Amino acid sequence: MAIDNFERFFEACNPSKTIDMGNPADRPYYIDFSTVRGGKMIEALNRTITRLSPDTPTCQLFTGHIGCGKSTDLLRLKAELSERGFHVVYFESTQDLDMGDVDISDILLAIARQVSASLEQQKIHLQPRGFKALLKEAAELVKSTEVTAEASFPGLGNLTVTNQGNAEFSLAAGIGKITAKTKDSARLRSRLRQYLEPQTNSLLQAINEELLKPAIENLKQQGKRGLVVIVDNLDRVDARLKIAKRSLPEYLFIDRGEQLRRLNCHVVYTIPLSLMFSNESETLKNRLGGGIPPQVLPMVSVQRRDGRDYEPGIALLRQMVLARAFPEVDANQRLHSITDLFDSPATLDRLCRVSGGHVRNLLGLLYGCLREQDPPLSRHLLEKMIRQDRDRLLLPIDNNEWELLFQVIQQQNVSEEQEYQTLWRTLWLFEYRDEQGCWFGINPVLAESEKFKSWQECNH
Repeated sequence: MAIDNFERFFEACNPSKTIDMGNPADRPYYIDFSTVRGGKMIEALNRTITRLSPDTPTCQLFTGHIGCGKSTDLLRLKAELSERGFHVVYFESTQDLDMGDVDISDILLAIARQVSASLEQQKIHLQPRGFKALLKEAAELVKSTEVTAEASFPGLGNLTVTNQGNAEFSLAAGIGKITAKTKDSARLRSRLRQYLEPQTNSLLQAINEELLKPAIENLKQQGKRGLVVIVDNLDRVDARLKIAKRSLPEYLFIDRGEQLRRLNCHVVYTIPLSLMFSNESETLKNRLGGGIPPQVLPMVSVQRRDGRDYEPGIALLRQMVLARAFPEVDANQRLHSITDLFDSPATLDRLCRVSGGHVRNLLGLLYGCLREQDPPLSRHLLEKMIRQDRDRLLLPIDNNEWELLFQVIQQQNVSEEQEYQTLWRTLWLFEYRDEQGCWFGINPVLAESEKFKSWQECNH
């Protein structure tokens, strides 16, 4: 079966594209990997809100490797919760925040802006007087930068703020204008925080009493069951030290976690994977999670602990690739069209195995091939892409890091030390889940190197 729309196929294979289950055009591309990831993480998040605590605010945590499919699954959660009658505000925090320099007040303002903007789209216009007073004071702090008569920011509307602090704005536009200015200026961010951080409790009270409470009341009048906020991309917060040898993630999600969970609506936060291996992971669970541990999205299992293929995982990855070429075709029928995409079924299987079950890496290899050749893609071209990926990954690895990798693979144990965090951030090490629990494996592209092959021969 020939591909009938190459342009759509190429776009669907772009590794930067996030599948949105709320978009009918994207739904045929979605593959449910829960059976080969070791658990139904999204279903657990969903049930906690819809079945266990629909009328009482919840705070849930979600993490995993960057690129393993968290955003896709969170958009699935949004679609499912919307179908169950909830008003869902999903946003990527990177739109509002500088991930290298962020504080609690920044996160709270971003949530307030996104919620108020979403409410305004539903024709719900709130007039939070206390909140506006806070924002007028904030406008005074940034008065050294004149914003009067500037063009509006996309999606925020127009705002007039003078150097005297006089303001006329919707809440979403007001917050957006102020944070847009401070996002690009460390000096202005510092000045704004000097004002807001000591008033974090007042800010929380204003958000809860003047925004979230009336919002939920209005939404229920419209027939909604409640409000859910999903804050994506907070897992990208920089790991740099913040204060007193505390990293920024530890400071935000552990030290200040109790404040982040005090929002009076359902909230789902993404958090850095490194916190799962912290000595304070239990503190994280209790302070921010309220006693509920984070849901961890591991890789799609393509092999077992003993190195044998895990066919169910490979089969679903095959479907992920084929669905991008033949989205309207039945899953079984797609299998008859493999040779329209690749020179042989073995080439597709090689792609699935070498990805290690990392969805974005698989699509990256596939997209690299498509940049050089139209389907059917040759095994020769795929091997070229794998070698290029291998050589790129090998460049920064020193002998100490190799020893650390070998140690983790042998002992199946990691710690919170900075050296171990490097293994996660660089995607040299992958985490998997099976019926026995979690286990760790080297990125299969690195396993193609002579260094790893030599070590493997000496230790097996």
